[in-house]
Amino acid sequence: MNPFSLTGKTALVTGANTGIGQAIAFAMGRAGAHVICAGRSDCSDTATQIESAEVLKLDLADPMAASGVFSDRPIDLLINNAGIIRRADSIDFTEADWDDVMDVNLKAVFFTAQAFARAVLARKGEGRIVNIASLLSFQGGIRVPSYTAAKHGVAGLTKLLANEWAGKGIGVNAIAPGYIETNNTADLRADPVRHKAILDRIPAGHWGQPDDIAETAVFLCAPAAKYIHGTVLSVDGGWMAR
Repeated sequence: MNPFSLTGKTALVTGANTGIGQAIAFAMGRAGAHVICAGRSDCSDTATQIESAEVLKLDLADPMAASGVFSDRPIDLLINNAGIIRRADSIDFTEADWDDVMDVNLKAVFFTAQAFARAVLARKGEGRIVNIASLLSFQGGIRVPSYTAAKHGVAGLTKLLANEWAGKGIGVNAIAPGYIETNNTADLRADPVRHKAILDRIPAGHWGQPDDIAETAVFLCAPAAKYIHGTVLSVDGGWMAR
């Protein structure tokens, strides 16, 4: 048996319409999984490029939106990728921007994982959860207080859930992406000063691609990673080592 194959598994990927989430959905499909492409925006473009896939409308601005998703059929793999960001000086940051980010990036991560785990445990099955953390799970960042707090929370939550569920057949890990070429980082890459400052710190000498995160997610869901629990894995070209 190929220890890197996901054949026979069903994977739910949130925020699968673009960027890292879309790349993860593609990679899950390439590895043999049936992929449920979930998002607030239409994920049809993603699903049509995967051999076995479907689309699920899921707006995680409501942190409980996924509470009924896992009761209809077995889902083996959950990728908590959906997220938003709001930028402003901390002195001016609003309660609405704080709450909006925390609801999607942390509260929904927990309650989606909880709903998934309840379904897996009820059928006495096995499952894997991969949360998408951030370099700001370890660092402070600038002008993104709620995002930083949420991503610190994702790292802690990943470890807590691993402590509770590793012995019950559910693996929980997270990926902390470095600077990846997506639509969300277009402004940074267009700023010559910021772009150079970031690039100078990356030992690999270049920004990452969405596939770098996607293939890591496949690995963490595959049998090859069955003894990995509670890890927040930086995929950053060496950024955190500098």
